[in-house]
Amino acid sequence: MNATESLTQQLLSQIEIKSFSTIDQIPADQWNALAPNQYPFILHEYLNALETHECVGEKYGWIPCHIGVFHQDQLIAALPLYEKYNNYGEFVFDQAWESAWKQVGLDYYPKLVSAMPYTPARGPRFLTTENHPHIDNAQQQMLLLNAIKSLCNEYQLSGAHILFADAKQQSWLESLPEENNLLFRHDTQFHWFNQDYETFDDFLAKLTSKKRKNIKQERRALKESGITFRILDGHTATKTDWANFSYFYDKTFIEKWSTPTLNKDFFIEVAQKLPDSIVLVLADLDDQCIAGALMFRSEDTLYGRHWGAIKDVKHLHFETCFYQGIEYAIQQGIKIFEPGAGGEHKIARGFIPVPIHSTHWLRVNPFEEGIDHFIEQEKAAVNGYMDECEDMSPYKVPVKNLS
Repeated sequence: MNATESLTQQLLSQIEIKSFSTIDQIPADQWNALAPNQYPFILHEYLNALETHECVGEKYGWIPCHIGVFHQDQLIAALPLYEKYNNYGEFVFDQAWESAWKQVGLDYYPKLVSAMPYTPARGPRFLTTENHPHIDNAQQQMLLLNAIKSLCNEYQLSGAHILFADAKQQSWLESLPEENNLLFRHDTQFHWFNQDYETFDDFLAKLTSKKRKNIKQERRALKESGITFRILDGHTATKTDWANFSYFYDKTFIEKWSTPTLNKDFFIEVAQKLPDSIVLVLADLDDQCIAGALMFRSEDTLYGRHWGAIKDVKHLHFETCFYQGIEYAIQQGIKIFEPGAGGEHKIARGFIPVPIHSTHWLRVNPFEEGIDHFIEQEKAAVNGYMDECEDMSPYKVPVKNLS
């Protein structure tokens, strides 16, 4: 018997599950009351800014269909959810699955994805009410999981995908009985962990002499170049600062032949609505702003998100995106710094490999054996890669993974 089946008929009759095409159809205070740890990307203000400024929608293939579970007209559980027509901005790549579906005449798109658009940052996906008197967390989560499956069945969607769930929710998903037919994929990112450092020098002291020397040289070279840095939040960043950063952001994507989905109005609104979640690093040279990195923070984690520059200065990227973030995390007592997806160059700068997972449910799976084989091969490759990365660790003694 699963968690939903254990609910009494009387209790089930008091529950209503709805899908919403915009987040503003759900009261912000009720949604945010379910969001733990001030995880910024799931807050109502952040999701609403994405929708208001057309950073998601049909144009980019991210169509909101958020789920809410109501008990006696009160929101008790929720799930950010999108109907997807591509895999852009997911950071879990399934082109091989799409190709296989096409070969047998099936449509892989649309599909459902519970993720933060364009944001490969771990965090809560199932928003639930702690200590509810009648429906516990597992039951609330199962109601949401079953609701995703029901939407797929009702609209004949290929499946549902839950990306970058936090460790607790991922463990719950992996603990469910096999009858739920969930698949689990594996990847890795590089994160920095605060070992109760009091200063940046405390952090450097944990590194091997060669890595410590390299970082000092990189920072010294930038300081001697005359570049200075400003660390701003939503209170202190001006519209000019956001105009500069938005230009850097666009430039980075265009130079990579990619699509800049966020925009200046989005940045400004998020800064206004969530000022304490913003960490904007700007680099200045000769009274001109030449580079910037946008980070967000929760109570215990710093998230590196976007960066751009108008001058090509050696080591500028490392300082703006990594060292300034590490220094900020130490000053603020932040435990974890997740700088984003990919990048072996992060290892030499104090970041270590950590496993990342995603959960997948396929309404129809014509390649059950092949998909299982694919996942096992991918898992072995990721584990092998992580072992290789750990051999390149810059630390004299392994650091504690705090995630």
